[in-house]
Amino acid sequence: MSDPAVDASRPGAVPVSPAGLDLDRLADHLAQHRPELAIGPLHATLIAGGKSNLTYLLRLGDREVVLRRPPLGHVLATAHDMGREFRVISALAPTDVPVPGALLLCTDPEVIGAPFYLMERMPGEVFRTRAQTDPLGDERRRALAMAMMDTLAALHSVEPSSVGLADFGRPEGYLARQVRRWAGQLDRSRSRDLPGIDELRDLLAATAPEGANAGRIVHGDYRLDNLLASADPVAVHAVLDWEMATLGDPLADLGLLLTYWDVLGGSDTAAGNPVADGLGPRAGFPTGSELIDRYAGRSDVDVGPLHWHVALGCFKLAVICEGIHYRHTLGQTLGEGFDRIGEMVAPLVAHGLTAARER
Repeated sequence: MSDPAVDASRPGAVPVSPAGLDLDRLADHLAQHRPELAIGPLHATLIAGGKSNLTYLLRLGDREVVLRRPPLGHVLATAHDMGREFRVISALAPTDVPVPGALLLCTDPEVIGAPFYLMERMPGEVFRTRAQTDPLGDERRRALAMAMMDTLAALHSVEPSSVGLADFGRPEGYLARQVRRWAGQLDRSRSRDLPGIDELRDLLAATAPEGANAGRIVHGDYRLDNLLASADPVAVHAVLDWEMATLGDPLADLGLLLTYWDVLGGSDTAAGNPVADGLGPRAGFPTGSELIDRYAGRSDVDVGPLHWHVALGCFKLAVICEGIHYRHTLGQTLGEGFDRIGEMVAPLVAHGLTAARER
């Protein structure tokens, strides 16, 4: 799906630069640094669906590649690191974790207005809505969910030093730092009263576990609609959106996944919401506990009690949603579906408080 206002690929259209992308300067940069890509007319289409970094499909003559750049306007420090994404997909290329091929990194914001990178366009579909997942039927929905968990187990089994990522993060104290980091992001995104969110932050900070599994590669935002997958046959072709990847505790990935899956995807209040419309038991997928069982059977990670990690997932996702809501109020989001993101903050905070109080 594309926004016609930013689609320069229609027959007979004069190539124009979509919001957030200067095609003339991009073409000059490619001619200097990747001349084999600078062939034929350059067209760009904003790929709808992303709620954070902006993603464009580039047509370079007969070839299609994908460009990623940070969002417009209000950008939180370290939250949209293009170099980090590029490094991790480059490192994981020879592993069993499916990632797009990394083509070019540009850290100079003068080229298109922000750092960016190019990657190969991969086959598959991003399953995001009920309109996509309802036709799959129970068997294929289940197979897709299990493939998602197998891929996460494969990621967490990669030894960071074996792929040049030994220094990709600081595993010690990772969970406590996550609380501090997202508390800081919250302070930079506050634009309205958010009852309970400071209490949730304080509970998490006071009860952060040591993290016995620390030191694994963590995706940071792992969920079904951050995968390119196919349903016939069921396969995961690429894991996308690595902007929050680091070395840390893999239970953080599981806790956030359960937040999307059971907290949002298991509630009728998520119907039609762009964050969770096609996810979870409400959409006919297996329960979160079944996903964890599948993961545990294919990983050496001790899953243990996950309630604290679900609470962290709720806090993190509430902060992310609030940041997107803030950018939307400033008119700095592109595409549709941003007007309802802010509605998810209160239920996330409420569920996070419940999970954080579990013993």
